[in-house]
Amino acid sequence: MSYVRDFTDGGMDLKDLLGGKGANLAEMTRMGLPVPPGFTVTTEACRTYLKLGEAPDGLFAEICRHLGDVERAMGRRLGDPDDPLLLSVRSGGKFSMPGMMETILDIGLNDATVEGLAAVSGDDRFAWDCYRRLISMYGSTVAHIPHDLFEQAHAAESDPRRLVAAYKRIFADQTGQEFPQDPQAQLEGAVLAVFRSWNTERARVYRRAEHIPDDLGTAVNIMAMVYGNRGPASGTGVAFTRDPATGARGVYGDYLQNAQGEDVVAGIRDTLPLSRLAELDRRCFDELTAALAALEARYRDLCDVEFTIEEGRLWLLQTRVGKRTAAAAFVIAAQLVDEGVITLDEALLRVDGARLAQLMFPRFDLADAPPPLATGVPASPGAACGRVVFDSRRATETRGPVILVRRETNPDDLPGMLAATGILTSHGGKTSHAAVVARGMGRTCVCGAPIEVDEERREFRAGDVVVAEGDLISVDGATGHVYPGELPVTPSPVVRYFDGAVSADSGPLVSAVARLVGRADAVRRLGVYANADTPEDAARARRFGAAGIGLCRTEHMFLGERRRLVERLIIAQDETEIRAALDALLPLQRADFTRILAAMDGLPVTIRLIDPPLHEFLPSYEDLLGAADDHSRELLTAVRRLRETNPMLGLRGVRLGLLVPGLFAMQVRAIAEAAAERTAAGGRPRPEIMVPLVGDVRELAAVKAEAVQVMEGIFPGIPIGTMIEVPRAALTAGRIASEAEFFSFGTNDLTQMTWGFSRDDVEGSIFPAYLRMGILEESPFETLDQPGIGRLITIAVDEGRRARPDLRIGVCGEHGGDPASIRFFHEAGLDYVSCSPFRVPVACLEAARAALLSPE
Repeated sequence: MSYVRDFTDGGMDLKDLLGGKGANLAEMTRMGLPVPPGFTVTTEACRTYLKLGEAPDGLFAEICRHLGDVERAMGRRLGDPDDPLLLSVRSGGKFSMPGMMETILDIGLNDATVEGLAAVSGDDRFAWDCYRRLISMYGSTVAHIPHDLFEQAHAAESDPRRLVAAYKRIFADQTGQEFPQDPQAQLEGAVLAVFRSWNTERARVYRRAEHIPDDLGTAVNIMAMVYGNRGPASGTGVAFTRDPATGARGVYGDYLQNAQGEDVVAGIRDTLPLSRLAELDRRCFDELTAALAALEARYRDLCDVEFTIEEGRLWLLQTRVGKRTAAAAFVIAAQLVDEGVITLDEALLRVDGARLAQLMFPRFDLADAPPPLATGVPASPGAACGRVVFDSRRATETRGPVILVRRETNPDDLPGMLAATGILTSHGGKTSHAAVVARGMGRTCVCGAPIEVDEERREFRAGDVVVAEGDLISVDGATGHVYPGELPVTPSPVVRYFDGAVSADSGPLVSAVARLVGRADAVRRLGVYANADTPEDAARARRFGAAGIGLCRTEHMFLGERRRLVERLIIAQDETEIRAALDALLPLQRADFTRILAAMDGLPVTIRLIDPPLHEFLPSYEDLLGAADDHSRELLTAVRRLRETNPMLGLRGVRLGLLVPGLFAMQVRAIAEAAAERTAAGGRPRPEIMVPLVGDVRELAAVKAEAVQVMEGIFPGIPIGTMIEVPRAALTAGRIASEAEFFSFGTNDLTQMTWGFSRDDVEGSIFPAYLRMGILEESPFETLDQPGIGRLITIAVDEGRRARPDLRIGVCGEHGGDPASIRFFHEAGLDYVSCSPFRVPVACLEAARAALLSPE
């Protein structure tokens, strides 16, 4: 088996084998763009190494053969003391993981070749600076020496020769061995270190966050070194074919004179805008812009390019489809449609519901805002408020929103970046590590702010103002402003569009969102309903595009002042008192249903009969102890009677309707009378009645028989269905379908009962531990557990439809608005999903993407 491919032997379609970086280097080579000679060690070699714990047989002999081709192309030889070839060794998985795995530059330098490099370049300082970089990178990556040891030495010494000596002493002290002088040994150590970096903790955390499979492995790209740090006619940079923050057309990026590429990405030096390159080296700038245009045409998308200029010669070191903010994703997709590059359906596949959800977050209301503390580079938009923390550990341990403040972030900060609502750095620009990772994860980020970060004193200084750890600040990722305290927020323009407050042509972002969501409505098969309990929520859901209400919770109508009426029902001593309490509740329920049916006139409204245990409507047992008045003593008696060891598994849902005489009948009468009233007023009400927590068909049959009798003569024929939220209901769906006219999966309770833990358990103590242990990759309450809960749903759909072919089936749990779950619901054959009003556009978009991605 061959484990190595030259850059001349591959292309963009081989990402599984060559990784994204290797495939794109091969593609650029095929296009005739200026790529340094090199080759790729395939992902198959990495997977074999990770399985066996050692390099595959013959791997390094194969690397040596391909290295010979690079030496001939460059006219230099690895290890030549007079004119050495030096190599870069970089990771490159199928999916971009910026900064998560290892890179080692200047492989081949040793005590002899550094002198040759100094002589041939005519720059002694340059050669020794490259040597100290190699020792630092190799020591940190291969020998696992703490990087801060090298940083401390660098801070105390500026002469490169003396720095090399200091670095070598650190290497020897930490490893008990001298820094390796054999270039071949350096190369082999670097390749294996890149393989191992696939399984570092930071790489695993990133893959979990981005849902990248753990079994892909990384390729290793080995190419001839080219140098951006060979004087003022050299430099390095990162360029985008469009602005990755806003989507604006035009070449955008950062450039650093006399620097290596890691200096740009690490954010340790402040960069120049790419436009300055046109003044410094017009010929290279023109060549770069031509290459960028060619790459965007080839990839049909925003491209991100790393480049180096070595003494006036341009080299392209990497390209990829660039990470972008949510706003830029929609704007660029619409632009590419207008330019005839992609179709509208392809544009839908370039965006997703998670990004649309980000665009619906509020923005700062700056009407009464104080002057900003500082203004940095707006690297990733959003409005983030939180308490200041200065390290990753504190960010993950602090309860509530936090802003992670660093001089510059590095890959080890990833857990803190995931935990933070916003990120603020004093160094770096839009192409720094912080900016790239924040954009990819949807975190608000401001980089390069003029602040002095003192990590030891746990504070930062902005002018004369000192901000200590724990202080509140507000970070505006759209403007780069950083404000003291917590600012109020205002609805996003996207939300205002869906709410009817602004038109579709109110800006490029709103226009793009309106266009793509409009196309999604024409493409999707799944209906999208809303969960709404009030007329106001129902009206908003309709404005946001809901095709009906999939869940109207009636228990919310018993809160507030009406709680006293429920108390009367609970403490009633005889049938007469029960009837009086229900009679008092009836007109209130009827009025609520009438208003909701009016708001959704002509659209289905699924009303769930009361579900939670009655004790939830009473004061707590502890609050009633020692009660002095007669009413409180009556309530205490009722609470004692209703107390249950596990109320979520006790007297609730359908059991209330069967054991509390007249309760469900009152609700059904209220629904029927509301529908009759709306019809008399010229409306077109479409109520549906959903019975909760059914576990046996006989429960539903009993409730249905009573409901049909109540409706008779008022508004007969209202469909009656059930919520599938008990595992037994899913497993006996065929029987239940004989009575149910529709199913709606209550995935919150179905998840809770099937897993055997509650949402509070998962989000409190269990989930963080399970995440660290790799047992869970995400909360099953947020994204559907397809092997478990998904199997129950599949069984219920199949058996329910076999018993009743016209059975309508939906989902109304939180998963109905989760982008990652909606494709499963599409493939499982559901008719609709129901979610909160604000998530209706998100669900519409994801339902369309599911239809486009489906093999049907």
